[in-house]
Amino acid sequence: MVFPLYDDNPFKLPVPPYATWALIGINVFIFLIMLGSPEGKQQAIVASFAVVPAEFTATTTSHLVGWPDVTLVTGMFLHGGWEHLLGNMVYLWVFGDDIEEVLGRFRYLLFYLLAGVAASIAYVALNPHSFVPLVGASGAISGLLAAYLMVRPCAKVTVFVLRIVIRVRAYWVIGGWALLQLFMLAGKADDGIAYLAHIGGLGAGALLFLGMRPAGVRLFECIGEPLPAQPPPLPR
Repeated sequence: MVFPLYDDNPFKLPVPPYATWALIGINVFIFLIMLGSPEGKQQAIVASFAVVPAEFTATTTSHLVGWPDVTLVTGMFLHGGWEHLLGNMVYLWVFGDDIEEVLGRFRYLLFYLLAGVAASIAYVALNPHSFVPLVGASGAISGLLAAYLMVRPCAKVTVFVLRIVIRVRAYWVIGGWALLQLFMLAGKADDGIAYLAHIGGLGAGALLFLGMRPAGVRLFECIGEPLPAQPPPLPR
């Protein structure tokens, strides 16, 4: 398991990533509300605000919000437990601030929401009769990973892997993560993780970033650049 720890210090950015911090705060706040609610209330919240694919193909809906389309947004702010929340929020903390800096605060928020909605739609399209609720920010964060890979592929990311901490290029971290999603999806892993939504978010994020990035933002800038020349050996 590869777990990113940090790339750059977000407190040293020219403009602090307030939108990323706000998204983290909202997710944590909603999770704490659910955690403090009785079990029956928690189940009612999930049933009403999570993405349930069968609700999109049924002629009637049981959602309290009145129609299932709204859950494409509300579902990405629900999480199934501490591990689910922590994993998503760490990825958002590490990679989100860089994309916010590139896109700007409001365009970044739109990008995040659209990537998450697209990920959920991909999941619904290929599981149209499932009653298993889809929750979590993973789809939206997958979109951020795609954008990060396109704009900062050679950035150094500190990761925890195999009980050690190392610093590697972003394309190794994100590329390895993407391959793992494909491998688990192909193997039809039954572990409760919506790998299909991750792949949907990754693809949507790449397309969205191509269309939403400001003029002048170059893609894959460091790929193919020659390595810096080595200094000549010191005379003996």
